[in-house]
Amino acid sequence: MRNIVHRHLGKMVAGTTIAVAATAVMVAVTLPGTAGADDTGTRAGRSAPLVAGGAAAGGRAAVAPGVVEAAPAEGQQGEGRDPLTDDELKRVEKIALSRQLFRSSESVDGDRGPQRLGVDLAEPEADEAGKPDAPRRADVTFYDYRDDTLVTRTVDLGTGKVVATATQHGVQPPLSRAEKAEAAGLLIADPLGAGLKADYQDATGKALTSPDQLQLSGAVYRAAPGAQPAVLDRCGEHRCVRLFPKIKNGPWVDARSLVIDLSARKVARLGL
Repeated sequence: MRNIVHRHLGKMVAGTTIAVAATAVMVAVTLPGTAGADDTGTRAGRSAPLVAGGAAAGGRAAVAPGVVEAAPAEGQQGEGRDPLTDDELKRVEKIALSRQLFRSSESVDGDRGPQRLGVDLAEPEADEAGKPDAPRRADVTFYDYRDDTLVTRTVDLGTGKVVATATQHGVQPPLSRAEKAEAAGLLIADPLGAGLKADYQDATGKALTSPDQLQLSGAVYRAAPGAQPAVLDRCGEHRCVRLFPKIKNGPWVDARSLVIDLSARKVARLGL
């Protein structure tokens, strides 16, 4: 009889151990993503405090911290219609900016060399669409402030050569970060920027002296008949900007009535 009792007790203990282990596994699976507030006061995604024996309070197993895997290494050369890799972006810009273009052009701040606006994967030719072996090309766009010219150079990524160059006047693509910063610098230095500086002083208690103190958005401005002072009549031919500045960790500042002509390096107020 004693042997039978011991055998039954052994089965019960073993069964209880298996049940506890199974409960711990279930908690470990559900706690990080799906469990809500529980009877120990922990919240979803938080590990319960550890107690003796490695189990959490209430008999729950501790949840190991998550591991974020590193992004896979980016190849030097993309394929087909893959986005341009960092290596390709650097390479095509260097190829597109020839010595002649560099020497004959001017950037937004007056330095030698055109202002880089962007690099994009070029669209395939009509007879190349859908072909897996179609040449992979990139369009590199620059703005030459010397004569207000948009320059687009197409680089064949396979051969590493410029295969086409286009120049346009009166075409105004979106502004680069450098252009918005230069526009803000001109506005800060101009008497018409007094309101912006006063608003910044009121909000922060500090003087506004640099574009780096602002978060900058902006849009290209084109002249409309009778809608601006004469000094802005060439906007559209010139590269002109309306800024939407924001004080870092603070409010937006209304500067919509002000236009900065980056080509002429002048600031004017619209008659709104």
